[in-house]
Amino acid sequence: MTDDIRELSRRKLSFVQTLKAVLWGFFGVRKGAGYQEDIGRLNPVHLIIAGILGGIIFVVVLVTIVRFAVASLS
Repeated sequence: MTDDIRELSRRKLSFVQTLKAVLWGFFGVRKGAGYQEDIGRLNPVHLIIAGILGGIIFVVVLVTIVRFAVASLS
């Protein structure tokens, strides 16, 4: 099992390319061919880190928008 994880972590896609794939995933806009290509090349470690970072950024942006909206109402 550890050999499988080591092999997967050596995939070629860079962290920036992984971030791009995660952002497309958040928006839900991805062509089938591009999706299949990414699945074969994404590094799972990069994918987990990029997903967590994307989630944190998404929550911070939402909280900022809500605070701005509430402040403008009062």
